Amino acid sequence: MKAITYLSLALLGAGAFAAPTYADPKADNEVMHEFFKKRFPNVEFAEFSNGVYAFDENAREQWLEIEDFPPYEDAVEHGQTLFETPFANGKSYADCFENGGLNIRQGYPKFDADSGQVVTLELAINECRTANGEEALPYGRGDIAAISAYMATTSAGEIINVVVPSDPKALAAYEAGKKLFYERRGQLNMACATCHVHSAGGQIRADILSPALGHTTHFPAYRFAVEDLVTIQHRYAGCNKQVRAKPFELQSEEYRNLEYYHAHMSNGLPVNGPGSRK
Repeated sequence: MKAITYLSLALLGAGAFAAPTYADPKADNEVMHEFFKKRFPNVEFAEFSNGVYAFDENAREQWLEIEDFPPYEDAVEHGQTLFETPFANGKSYADCFENGGLNIRQGYPKFDADSGQVVTLELAINECRTANGEEALPYGRGDIAAISAYMATTSAGEIINVVVPSDPKALAAYEAGKKLFYERRGQLNMACATCHVHSAGGQIRADILSPALGHTTHFPAYRFAVEDLVTIQHRYAGCNKQVRAKPFELQSEEYRNLEYYHAHMSNGLPVNGPGSRK
């Protein structure tokens, strides 16, 4: 059965995908890595965390200059202030998370066995707030992205390790996310994989398409297109709009499952968020 998983993902190189009827996250991860290593043989594995800046020298030079004075610096400082400010009941975010909420980004999203659902870091932030009598923050950008970005900085350099346990509900969530990643949607009939697997490294208008491997390592990211720090699910919604598909609600089960699969594909890469991206 493992061979079937390898074969189905190997077909990516030919621009096709045959979804298996079972989930084998470890095999999926290995084959995705091998696919991109072969596609970009001169790129060091850890460099995939840097997206197109790993293989476009001109774009990389401009990006490195920007990172000398990162446009998201104030937002991260704001996120730290929010993170460290106690709630009205005297508790704080540190009381909700293991290790006080520091150096944990590399393990998200997580599967919660009690709820049978995938929990992203942004969802966990809001669950912490509501459990302590605070209002939930709007998803996508603003304060929640700032808090998440600050928490990401405390995991800088840590290796992504998103776990998919041997739990039927966890495997089903992972498989649902994988299906959405390869499922064509919208009037343009495109999937996440259309651009970021099959066409990665190619161009769409003046932009180079980034590889799916490493996408989630640098989020929340400052996107110049919106001049703000945004979460990965904000980007999912933006991509859906660009292919003329109706986006799901942020932190919907669909997007949480998608993020679960997407992040698992980057297992083994270092956290380097937040970062600046087009």
